[in-house]
Amino acid sequence: MSQILVTRSSMPDYEEFCEEIKKLWESHWLTNMGTEHKELQRELEGYLGCPHVVLYTNGHLALENVIAAMQFPKGSEVITTPFTFASTTHAIVRNDLIPVFCDVNPEDYTIDAEKIESLITEKTVAIVPVHVYGNMCDVEKIADIAKRHGLKVIYDAAHAFAVKYKGVSSANFGDAAMFSFHATKVFNTIEGGAVCLANDTLVDTLNDMKNFGIRGPERCVFVGGNAKMNEFQAAMGICNLRHLDREIAKRKSVMERYRERLEGVAGLRLCRPQKDVESNYAYFPVVFDGFGADRNQVFEALGQQEITARKYFYPLTNSFECYTDLPTAGVEKTPVAAYLADRVLTLPMYADLALEDVDRICDIVLSCRG
Repeated sequence: MSQILVTRSSMPDYEEFCEEIKKLWESHWLTNMGTEHKELQRELEGYLGCPHVVLYTNGHLALENVIAAMQFPKGSEVITTPFTFASTTHAIVRNDLIPVFCDVNPEDYTIDAEKIESLITEKTVAIVPVHVYGNMCDVEKIADIAKRHGLKVIYDAAHAFAVKYKGVSSANFGDAAMFSFHATKVFNTIEGGAVCLANDTLVDTLNDMKNFGIRGPERCVFVGGNAKMNEFQAAMGICNLRHLDREIAKRKSVMERYRERLEGVAGLRLCRPQKDVESNYAYFPVVFDGFGADRNQVFEALGQQEITARKYFYPLTNSFECYTDLPTAGVEKTPVAAYLADRVLTLPMYADLALEDVDRICDIVLSCRG
């Protein structure tokens, strides 16, 4: 039997990609915001219904730069969640800001909006919530809190591309939303990312940040870096976007088969579909508690059959050794997130995962009960 990875990148037909990049051999324009870059930007703005999309070479630099563009005073506090990938917390800390960790809610594993206000101090400047597994945060409650306290909201929407709440794309909530277009995501540009903005106040700054502050052959206005998406990345994105809705529909079928097999099994907890949310079915998390085998045992059993699951997210970022001296660190401050991190396993999920392979995965999981 062939190996099954936790995810597999969606890709266009080989001939389609070759046709898309053929023009690069004609122009020899491989980077620096060429025609592919500009076309992908336009198409994403249309697909997401977002007026301003700034493309990046990866999602982390997109998040780090948009936080920097807000120009918060050094040492300010940013409320966020530890139930996330390292990038979220690192982007805050690398901007000389202090992450204040809010616990997550036990239903959809996003930041617990009911606990945010208790963490706000005179040093708080922003909230960086994280949409998780294709689940969306309580955007209405967070917007209300931010408005009353004068805080910025920057969404880490790495898991939420093409997700909608009440018909509105996740790109359009908060002061900014960051997407990752990494190869493992529902929509990929090989590597890549973007910042989405409702208004244009930060567009020039973000473009300066990603391109050395250069605004012409003889003009440099900002001490920027280099985080440009290249033309091959953009070409992959253009191709993948054409097929995205079909890919998400195939993911939905995989998710439905998992639910058929695992819903209602004692000791397994699955995320319930969120009201008014159109998911992208990015991941399929299962929480093991009282199952008869713990998460690690199931992980090992799958691995013995060449099936790769992922302990996602484990460990919590507030337990990282690089944050030992951070005064806000410590998993005891976020008990729900700690509980989930010790028990969650994301099972393989991708558009081309065969339903018979889903059944095989479920058979192995269920056999672990003994």
